[in-house]
Amino acid sequence: MSTLTQSAATALELTLSADPALWTIVGRSLSVSATACALACAAGLVLGAWLGVARFAGRGAVLALLNTLLAVPSVVVGLVVYLLLSRSGPLGALGWLFSFKAMVLAQAILVLPVVTALTRQVVEDAERAHGEQLRSLGAGTLLRSLLLAWDERYALLTVLIASFGRAISEVGAVMIVGGNIDGFTRVMTTAIALETSKGDLPLALALGLVLLGVVLALNVLIALLRRWRERVDGGTSDALVGVAA
Repeated sequence: MSTLTQSAATALELTLSADPALWTIVGRSLSVSATACALACAAGLVLGAWLGVARFAGRGAVLALLNTLLAVPSVVVGLVVYLLLSRSGPLGALGWLFSFKAMVLAQAILVLPVVTALTRQVVEDAERAHGEQLRSLGAGTLLRSLLLAWDERYALLTVLIASFGRAISEVGAVMIVGGNIDGFTRVMTTAIALETSKGDLPLALALGLVLLGVVLALNVLIALLRRWRERVDGGTSDALVGVAA
């Protein structure tokens, strides 16, 4: 039996046998990413919705900066957060470096531009379609942004799911600020990197299988949401046609 086949068989056995070490890492990884996404989405949805509606001097520069932040490597984000949280940094007094909180902060900063940019695009498209009607009713910028975001809530659910996928698959930032400490800050991606370098391929493959499963589940959820939204919109359109007839 080849090394790959043997490692894959052992990895599958670890996954199905509910190995404590494996699932502790998985649980921590899910907790970090879910907390980071909750924080990033709370700010990103509001900011993105406002940017989709607001018009002000320098908006083009702000959007250019936002689009640039989408391509920032995760290791750069990790380095910036490390410098902020280091003992000599401005936030060093918090004592967050190499902790759960540091990883959450790094992932939240990494995900925030993604949520903001995607939300801005969704709301701006809705503004082109319905903004004039809302303005005629006296709705201001903030109110229009909130109303349009609510109207596009199903599309924004896809944004939230995509942002979680971005967070949970990240490795560079959490490796730098978390330190990959066993039992404390080791998550799936950092554990895969470590176990591969140590030669423990079964555990690395088991973690990889779980990570692929999470990403696959997210993609299936996005597809189901899109199909359900299309069905709802189609049913609404048919009902309106029937009423008109």
